Amino acid sequence: MSKNSVKGVTIQGVSCAVPRKQLDNQSFLDRFDEKTIADVAKLTGVLTRHIAEPGQTAGDLCFAATERLLADLQWAPDSVDALIFVSQTPDQRMPATACILHGRLGLSTECQAFDVGLGCSGYVYGTWLAAALISAGLRRVLLLAGDTSSQMLDPDDRGTAMLFGDAGSATAFEYNEHAPLTYFELGTDGTGAQLLTVPAGGYRLCGPASARDNTLHMDGSAVFGFTISTVPPLIKSILQQANLTISDVDTFALHQANKFILQHIEKKLKIPAGALPINIEQFGNTSSASVPLLLCTNTAERITGSPTTLLMAGFGVGLSWGAAVFSDVRLQSTSVFEV
Repeated sequence: MSKNSVKGVTIQGVSCAVPRKQLDNQSFLDRFDEKTIADVAKLTGVLTRHIAEPGQTAGDLCFAATERLLADLQWAPDSVDALIFVSQTPDQRMPATACILHGRLGLSTECQAFDVGLGCSGYVYGTWLAAALISAGLRRVLLLAGDTSSQMLDPDDRGTAMLFGDAGSATAFEYNEHAPLTYFELGTDGTGAQLLTVPAGGYRLCGPASARDNTLHMDGSAVFGFTISTVPPLIKSILQQANLTISDVDTFALHQANKFILQHIEKKLKIPAGALPINIEQFGNTSSASVPLLLCTNTAERITGSPTTLLMAGFGVGLSWGAAVFSDVRLQSTSVFEV
């Protein structure tokens, strides 16, 4: 796995936007019986999720989150040096959604803007990219991460239809010469790429694609096996790199894959009660937005108060994974709202 550290990077704020439309588990009674719904809810932990309206995109959600964040931090649009958009549900095939958002936000023509096509691990990868840009000389970087996974689900697939929700986020990173080292560890196993996939939409399948090719396919048991075999060693390894122990970390912000997986990791690593928050019951698995959404909800009070040691980790589609450790985290602003 790739290991590195970056000095001088701070997180100033995080904002998240979710669609107003909500679906609770009873909404699926027209497709699944009560026992099936109860069994899935027990495994995943999902009780409700926010679902994008037709025409509402990940870019729209991230745009709303960014407008709120810039206002909260009082950052002028022309003070932003780079915009990174992380998603596997971009607004359109071309141009990059980052360029569209750059124009909507009125950012400077000297501001870099580009897309990153990652899902579950995308927020951590985006964080590493933002840190790398700052270490290269930029001062302010916006990371926008979001997905509208509901728009590519098969409503009759019990393994995915009741699991995923939609959300968008914006995170503000800024250079600070006094900030301590931030540690990163990233990895990929592309031999498992077909375990979680939407086959159509690119150029491999030419011509009219079947409806099934445009929906998400997931080998749930294989993805589960990958997660429980990869994430605990990942967390142990990055803690060793940062010269920390489990008890030194105040908050573990992990991708909200499903409740059973998170509880398994918590138990296996003997993470203290309350240090690994779970909000999947409210939002479902929101892919690239799940970690920032967690920072704006269950951990918001903690990371905006006294200095906090934060470990974040993302893992899944790709297969890819990543973890980051920030010490002395004190955000100026967090928010979550409906649009």
